[in-house]
Amino acid sequence: MTPAYELFNLGSNDELAGEISTILGVPLAPIDIKTFADNEIYERIENTVRGRNVYVIQGITAPVNDNFMKLMIFIDAARRASANSINVIIPYFGYARSDRKARSREPISARMIANMLESQGVKRVMTMDLHADQVQGFFDIPVDHLLAMPALGHYFYANDLLGDDLVVVAPDHSSVARARKFAKLLHADWALVDRRVDSVRPNTPYQITGNVAGKRAILIDDIIDTGTSMVLASEAAANAGAIEIYAVATHAVLSDNAVDHLEKAPIDHVVVANTVEIAEHKNMSKLKVLSVAESFAEAIRRINVFESIEDVLKSPDNLDVML
Repeated sequence: MTPAYELFNLGSNDELAGEISTILGVPLAPIDIKTFADNEIYERIENTVRGRNVYVIQGITAPVNDNFMKLMIFIDAARRASANSINVIIPYFGYARSDRKARSREPISARMIANMLESQGVKRVMTMDLHADQVQGFFDIPVDHLLAMPALGHYFYANDLLGDDLVVVAPDHSSVARARKFAKLLHADWALVDRRVDSVRPNTPYQITGNVAGKRAILIDDIIDTGTSMVLASEAAANAGAIEIYAVATHAVLSDNAVDHLEKAPIDHVVVANTVEIAEHKNMSKLKVLSVAESFAEAIRRINVFESIEDVLKSPDNLDVML
């Protein structure tokens, strides 16, 4: 018999949580959440969770600190209600970019988040496309690091967008490994935007290592935050002769004026996963949002019945078999 479990949503991404619930055939359990006039947060789990495995979906997304506090308050409530285990699904792991000390007197905020979750008795964390893989090592509990690459790659297979004229481009040096994997998945060449400062021609687009002339370029990254990296990379690709440009990323954070910058950039399509809920005012004509609910749902199902999730965590080398 499948062990009993409860699935909760704290509101950071209602659409994704609803899809996961539908796929699993498990309704989202009721929880009373209120914000007082002074912005203090109140939560109460409405049904008993005594002896049950609890899975709670909550991204650390804007408003980042409010959403993280909601998660911590829920964990405390579930622990005090005698839940058998508390498993946290964080589709977008905020603060993951603070993964090391680059300068003196800086914090390692990602490690602090890990410590706070563990200190409250969380048994397991599930997330997708961490900004830095070493964040997994900040935890002493299991961390299931899912990948959006299969869903993003399937978009190009399903829409017949493969071909010899396709090239995957890393927007900067930190994205090279991701670009190489995506290029292998799509049977495409890859290139790199060299963002070193050129003192001789400081106002010209960055140079590209690799050939994009006359090709369709896919700029691949994990996060689109302010959009600056994608915009600079798209300008470099357009200047180098790319005829069509895709901006592809897992997490569409879209802070500040990112939407306006992307609309004005020489980018034809923006393809992202639904790990971050995109507000209506951030929608744009060139935006395509792909669901990764199936990956999260399958991982939750397998974990709850003690099955291996190895093939859910891996990115395949070829997606032909999916079609």
